[in-house]
Amino acid sequence: MMLYILRHAEAEPAGQRGGDAARKLTPRGRARMRAASAGLVALGLKFDAILTSPLVRAKETAEIVAEAYPDGAKPQELQALVGSVPADKAVAALAPFARNENVLAVGHEPQLSALVALLLTGTREGLQMSLKKGACVALELTRRFETGTARLSWMLTQRQLRRIGKRSSRVRDR
Repeated sequence: MMLYILRHAEAEPAGQRGGDAARKLTPRGRARMRAASAGLVALGLKFDAILTSPLVRAKETAEIVAEAYPDGAKPQELQALVGSVPADKAVAALAPFARNENVLAVGHEPQLSALVALLLTGTREGLQMSLKKGACVALELTRRFETGTARLSWMLTQRQLRRIGKRSSRVRDR
């Protein structure tokens, strides 16, 4: 199974209307995520399940990705993808989705980096990384959510995904 881990796009600064949970994507964040979603499509990715943190900025990011796949999966909220939930609890909450071949999980830092580290190395401290906004990691899960057994397929920034999407649209336009 493939697990794709995506950090939410650029959001409003903290402290604006309604606190952290209510932070929405900025217009720039929305535009860049649409372009990055075109990159996901150009890579030939399809998702059987799109799981998202219930926080507004993550839900909006997941909705933008889902819009790029009109006949695809619709986002489902998963409370364990709230950034404050420990990575091992998030792994346990993701395990029931192992019946799917391709799952996208949209959430927050630092939880997502800890989740990647845990799945790859078996410990949250086994890998030091930090996902930029809109970045995506592709993990091949060889043993369905058993920590320390995943393999890194690729990791792309949002900028790289946008470039892939642009190249693909240029090729189609010819």
